[in-house]
Amino acid sequence: MVTHGFCGVGVVICRERTSAGLATARARGRVGGRPPKMTAKKIKQAKLMRDNGMSQTEIAEILGVGRTTLYRHLK
Repeated sequence: MVTHGFCGVGVVICRERTSAGLATARARGRVGGRPPKMTAKKIKQAKLMRDNGMSQTEIAEILGVGRTTLYRHLK
């Protein structure tokens, strides 16, 4: 029963360390997460291709992104 109390303390310490590490990284200008696949340049290029009559499947293949990603940025 006593060990259960220690486990709870370990979780709290881990959470605090994680939060402190993320705050430190943000202070240094580091941002977490996955980088976006579609840049502003790719979005502009995709819109031009779509206006010229290309299918969205072809555009996605040429730009190296999935169709869902392309649809999300062209709505």
